[in-house]
Amino acid sequence: MQDYDYDNDQDASAQGAATFHDIAAQYEQDDQPAELVSASPAAAVPTEKPRIVMMGLRRSGKSSIVKVVFHKMSPNETLFLESTSKIQKSGIASNSFVHFDVWDFPGQIDFFEPTYDADEIFGNCGALVFVIDAQEDDDHYTEALEKLHETVKQAYKVNKNIKFEVFIHKVDGLSDDHKIERQDQIHQRAVDDLEEAHLKDEIHLSFYLTSIYDHSIFEAFSKVVQKLVPQMGTLERLLDMLLSSCRLEKAFLIDVVSKLYIASDSSPVDMQSYELCSDMIDVCVDISCIYGAKDERNPLAYDEHSRSIIKLNNGMVLYLREMTKYLALVCLMREENFDKHGVLEFNFVTLKDAIRKVFERPKSRKAKKVTGQQ
Repeated sequence: MQDYDYDNDQDASAQGAATFHDIAAQYEQDDQPAELVSASPAAAVPTEKPRIVMMGLRRSGKSSIVKVVFHKMSPNETLFLESTSKIQKSGIASNSFVHFDVWDFPGQIDFFEPTYDADEIFGNCGALVFVIDAQEDDDHYTEALEKLHETVKQAYKVNKNIKFEVFIHKVDGLSDDHKIERQDQIHQRAVDDLEEAHLKDEIHLSFYLTSIYDHSIFEAFSKVVQKLVPQMGTLERLLDMLLSSCRLEKAFLIDVVSKLYIASDSSPVDMQSYELCSDMIDVCVDISCIYGAKDERNPLAYDEHSRSIIKLNNGMVLYLREMTKYLALVCLMREENFDKHGVLEFNFVTLKDAIRKVFERPKSRKAKKVTGQQ
């Protein structure tokens, strides 16, 4: 039996708790939500739910991405989706921790026409995701990149705070060398176009290789959503503190419904680790649905009692804990570090309390603001 140094663990736990709460308290000053800034007075009103706009040429895979990530459609079922003929608006806030709207634009729509209001489209937009089909020929790339450039220029005129994301999509049919080559070609052409328009220093484009047949689309969309979460810096510091306190290898805060990770610690994200942690949520929820208590009010079978431990055959341990109603903490640690359960449990409870305070502060500030206006 291992000796358990209770006094030292108590001291470490108390010190860790103080640090977690200190980081959460700093959120008031460090991570104030930035209001959306627009060139249009009508669009300058901030929105509580950011909007993500999906654009690209026809058949580039925009609707398939939305269906797979947010509506849990099987990738194979997307083969039978009809081409989008009108703007599709989806509200993600009703059933998930992730709160934003997704507007899916048909590729054949020319929103530069007078019938479309650019201020309405881009004024309250948090991120613009432009999807390019990686399997098309060079003529397609030329047309896609021209539309990307015009779209980015128009959107930037209306709202200078938009995050511009480029998904180089359907890369599952390409070799690794071909993927990198495609990404380099698209990146260089897009940057050259911005430089010719004297916008290279003002507009930043982020590029991702994606496919709906693996976790790359979830990782890419996670990066997009993280840019819209004002508490991101605080969450990352909290997870860094958890790693050092509990000797963890990696930690993710994952939205249980969409499987997007809202935050992780500051160490680089390994795709395989993210896949394991994401799949663990499915395992936990599926087993809870079969063997857990039946509750019609919570069909997700996920609540404050949800937790799971899985020991892998490579000497690693996966640990899942409920953090909020739709948010799970999933950690990866070495089995030899999974010894002091009391310290782990104390730090997880303390982290949960700190995360709750971080997300309650914006609500309290809003309530005070409304009271002051009255």
